[in-house]
Amino acid sequence: MAVEIKSKTEIEKMRATCRLAASVLDHIAPFVVPGVTTGELDRICHEYIVRHGAYPSPLNYKGFPRSICTSVNEVVCHGIPGDRTLKAGDIVNLDITTTLDGYFGDCSEMFVVGGETTPEAKKLVDVTREALWLGIAEVGPNKRIGDIGAAIFEFANGRHGYGVVEAFCGHGIGREFHMAPQVSHVGKRGNGMRMKPGMTFTIEPMINLGTPHCDILADGWTAVTKDRKWSAQVEHTILVTEGGYEVLTMRESAWRPKWAA
Repeated sequence: MAVEIKSKTEIEKMRATCRLAASVLDHIAPFVVPGVTTGELDRICHEYIVRHGAYPSPLNYKGFPRSICTSVNEVVCHGIPGDRTLKAGDIVNLDITTTLDGYFGDCSEMFVVGGETTPEAKKLVDVTREALWLGIAEVGPNKRIGDIGAAIFEFANGRHGYGVVEAFCGHGIGREFHMAPQVSHVGKRGNGMRMKPGMTFTIEPMINLGTPHCDILADGWTAVTKDRKWSAQVEHTILVTEGGYEVLTMRESAWRPKWAA
């Protein structure tokens, strides 16, 4: 499948939708507190996105019933918002995708409910964030897609012993939600297509405390760790530039490593 190389005009549209998606994370952050339901977080995000002239991309996508994904603790990804009440110490991934002017922007972030969690869970979140950025650092013209996943796997599994999920991966994005190329988080160095300026794709590692394997619940969407140990995920949409990369979903408040500042 051919990979879409975006024009300057298309890149500007990608910047706009990605800025909006990232802003949703800032908007929702004050509401991620003990006692809130995931359904209430979904409602707040939905209203914000629509108010800004965009559409919440997950809503009705292949039958998904809500506007965002809320993945709590053992949920790896695609958690459906509903009646689940967040408790202090929970960790939750909020996955936001917006459609603005025909283009998709996709990002996600981890939130620690109540501000504190166990040392084990805190380390998991920290390692996942660092792993994402190590993958981002491998982006650039003529580099290989496989180098992204290799960097993530070497750090999260090789150094820390965590399970790196293989069942889900990053993806091209633009005029469609999911496009070529696929971006594995367990790639091999020197493998995969060469990146070219104008390509846009997501990097979104899912890192588990235990096994990398998942079960899909009866709703057909919610992926949970097979051993029910906790999982973390973070995501950015990336543009390959002539000189390296641009993180299209970056926002001022977002976590970034000191070496990438």
